[in-house]
Amino acid sequence: MKATDLRGILTYVPRFRERIFVIALDGEIIAQENFPNFLLDIAVLRSLSIRIIIVHGAAHQIREVGTAMGIKVSNDDGTSVTDAETLKVALTAANRITHEIMEGLVSNDLRACYTTAITAHPFGIVGGVDHLHTGRVEKVDTELLNHLLDKDIIPVIPPLGLDGDGHTFRCNSDAVALEVAKAVKAVKLIYVGTNGELKRAGRAVSQMSVFEAEEYYRRNRAEVPPELISKVEHAIKAVREGVQRVHIIDGRQDEALLTEVFYNEGVGTMIYANEYQAIRRALKKDVRNIMALIKPSVASEELVKRTRPSILAQLSDYYVFEIDRNIVGCVALHPYPEQRKAELACLHVSSNSENQGIGNKLMLFVENTAREKGVQELFALSTHAFNYLQQKGGYREGTPDDLPPARREKYDASGRNSKVLVKSLTNGANGTKKP
Repeated sequence: MKATDLRGILTYVPRFRERIFVIALDGEIIAQENFPNFLLDIAVLRSLSIRIIIVHGAAHQIREVGTAMGIKVSNDDGTSVTDAETLKVALTAANRITHEIMEGLVSNDLRACYTTAITAHPFGIVGGVDHLHTGRVEKVDTELLNHLLDKDIIPVIPPLGLDGDGHTFRCNSDAVALEVAKAVKAVKLIYVGTNGELKRAGRAVSQMSVFEAEEYYRRNRAEVPPELISKVEHAIKAVREGVQRVHIIDGRQDEALLTEVFYNEGVGTMIYANEYQAIRRALKKDVRNIMALIKPSVASEELVKRTRPSILAQLSDYYVFEIDRNIVGCVALHPYPEQRKAELACLHVSSNSENQGIGNKLMLFVENTAREKGVQELFALSTHAFNYLQQKGGYREGTPDDLPPARREKYDASGRNSKVLVKSLTNGANGTKKP
């Protein structure tokens, strides 16, 4: 690991410290040879004071145990009918997996505990078919989970639930993880399976808003790999019900968990709450408000002066941030496609709306937009805000030679002697894609 990678990772630590990640493991991942390395990644997260809850599946092991016991299981995903024989197999398989996970955690100096935190009720009769011992999550014992987390103990939750009479039901592990993440207000829900890559038009999709995900799933459901269908459905539901970030990753890849959490591109697909819904492209009617918004910074020479005609000429490059339909922030993204570079410009937030993270959201929005356009490097020119861009945005100081020729001409002519700041969108930990 390079020093720059470590610095990039450490920028996330204050954001995630003492926050909860729910990690949902498919049973098949636990059977992979990379699983001990995955547990080591979890140990790294715990060393950064990130609280972890593990939910695991058992489909792979249920098939194995059923075969070994000579029992034909009636289902293997926790959603269709679970007869008495299948439940018996599920209990055996789930207990074996839970113990294996806890062994691995203890070997990494982590404390773990099997929990009965899930209250379930019968799935019921659907389409005239009684699902017998298949269950739905009714309640999550958050008091128990928070107590364990406070004691630095990782709760390990199997895909099983109990009702008030002590009856056991088999549940879909993706659904269990969703309900746990909602209940404990987790900042991330991470689904770990044997495929973490959604594709659109043949290209991997590293992230999409929940609105994009719903549209994608509606249009492309037939093309979604079978092993991802449940995860995509539950990811969309989780975000809709309050979980801000859901990641789907392939746990067979080395360092998949750390790469997804701490690096720009990640290795899987992230579905996120549309917290950028307040950001929209600027319209012609907004120009007067933009000019009024930036006027104080123009007067103090923090921002270069912009005229109405100059903004109108590049209006498609401008974006605004609204609160209650009032524009409180703006930013521009000026592309230089020949050099595969773009300029972050005119970043400004109203003094009445400072310290609310709006500047960070605008920077992240521009970064994601630039990446979607194929931009490989962002640059910014600043006379006052260079520390902010470096500390909050991950920019580094460059030189005028880093500017595209057309922008270099304007730079030399301006006489402002602004600092040149640059940020690569193609390397590892210097970005903020996965907050």
